[in-house]
Amino acid sequence: MTIKRLILALLTVLAIARVLFSLSESLAQPQIQNRLELYQTNLVLQVAEFQPDKLNTSADLSAAIKSFIGEDPYSNAEKQYQKILKEAQISRSNFQNQLKQKTAIGDRSGFKIIPDAQATDKNTDTVSLQQQKLQQEIKEIDNFIHEVDLKLGILIASQGKTEQALSIWNQSINRLDNSDNKYTQTATILANLWKESPQILPNAESILKANLNSWFSYRALQRLYQIRGDRAALSTLETQQQERAIQAFFKLALIGGIPVLGGIIGVILLIFLIVQLLLKKEKSILATNSNLTWETPWNWEIIWQVLIVGFFFISQFVVPIILGLSGLSLADSSVRFKAVYVLVTYVLMALGGILVLYFSLKAFFPLPPGWFQFKLVSNWFVWGFGGYLIAIPLVLLVSLINQQIWHGQGGSNPILFLALQAQDRVALAIFFVTASLAAPIFEEIMFRGFLLPSLTRYMSVSTAIVLSAFIFAIAHLSLSEVLPLAILGIILGIIYTRSRNLLAPILLHSLWNSGTLISLFVLGSGVN
Repeated sequence: MTIKRLILALLTVLAIARVLFSLSESLAQPQIQNRLELYQTNLVLQVAEFQPDKLNTSADLSAAIKSFIGEDPYSNAEKQYQKILKEAQISRSNFQNQLKQKTAIGDRSGFKIIPDAQATDKNTDTVSLQQQKLQQEIKEIDNFIHEVDLKLGILIASQGKTEQALSIWNQSINRLDNSDNKYTQTATILANLWKESPQILPNAESILKANLNSWFSYRALQRLYQIRGDRAALSTLETQQQERAIQAFFKLALIGGIPVLGGIIGVILLIFLIVQLLLKKEKSILATNSNLTWETPWNWEIIWQVLIVGFFFISQFVVPIILGLSGLSLADSSVRFKAVYVLVTYVLMALGGILVLYFSLKAFFPLPPGWFQFKLVSNWFVWGFGGYLIAIPLVLLVSLINQQIWHGQGGSNPILFLALQAQDRVALAIFFVTASLAAPIFEEIMFRGFLLPSLTRYMSVSTAIVLSAFIFAIAHLSLSEVLPLAILGIILGIIYTRSRNLLAPILLHSLWNSGTLISLFVLGSGVN
């Protein structure tokens, strides 16, 4: 074995170990789908408060809104919150078990686990970084559970089940055992508003406005104003809520209508292509270039080198080390800073990967015809947009099945959580540049432009499409995303091999990420 191969072998072991570790870590993390479902539920609750007589709306719009929310939106919302609460408790338990294991290892290694409240600058270096991360994860999930408890209580109380709601809030108060905690304060105020002899505590209104949002803020304030007998405030609140109900309806129609319409068109298009393939076979659209391979002058070692060094090693080791040495930290930073940090991380990863690709292939210049083609004058837009329409129903179907497999666990891309919570337009623009421009260009060059064609030297085009798609999916380091991203990767591979133009899969990839970001922005804007 040469020195080069020995180094590649060592880097491969490191890369595989890192990928397996990241995938195992993602198993304990919640999917973003949990938050998305809650945000959609909150919008439905907003819409459920719509009263046609309060606003000058058409009969058709009123009928559409009523049919949209279903028969019992409050009961359905309660079930959804109960489900998410159980999944959050499972996530917390998983992280707590991991923390116990890390603590045991730390004790044997000389590390000492220190609670956050006791950690100081002097002893921070004695705390395992992994333990700190787990502590932070547990803390965030705890806060999420407290928030769900508050909202679940309001949901239950609004259905007349006051005793059950009081029990939830009192349990939350006892569990927190901290009167200064915002969750304790809010739970205490809510419990006093809904008890048999209601009582309005000092600063109740300001605390409710600060700590509750969306429909839950409306219901809590409605109860407060009713008890206080403040008709003017109640009237203003009701008017505002009717306007929010209309806005929520259009938001739901936007994020639900476009995928449904696109999915219907995609199913029709897919059926047409399959039928045409069966009837016309080699002359069908799907058969275009289906068996045409690339002339690949390099061997498996170059493929291995670009994949391991250019993608996994650069992204999992080199870039984190560079950013670590820079001293930059995401802790307590603004959303804009986090957005810039993510963009810088991705640009560094892309530059490193492209440089490795360039120097690995430099000896083979000029490349044979067909490699890394960007043809502006061709039908790439039709292939890319058509592939996007077909991807909508297929990926969504697999995602639904995936939810049943992982039960809300398995992790998600961290950028999605940041984008969901970011209502800063500058931050969202930066996230868009990262996810909808930088990521599609770099990933399509690496996985479709290089990996897929290179694999056709050793296997059929179909096998190369599937294998490159699964490597693409695994590279995102979230177990719950492997199957959906593999399906998306297969569609991207088919589009590229048929169009022979990298602009087609880049367009599809960009449309997919852009649609996701728009949905996150719309949902995130509906929490207030």
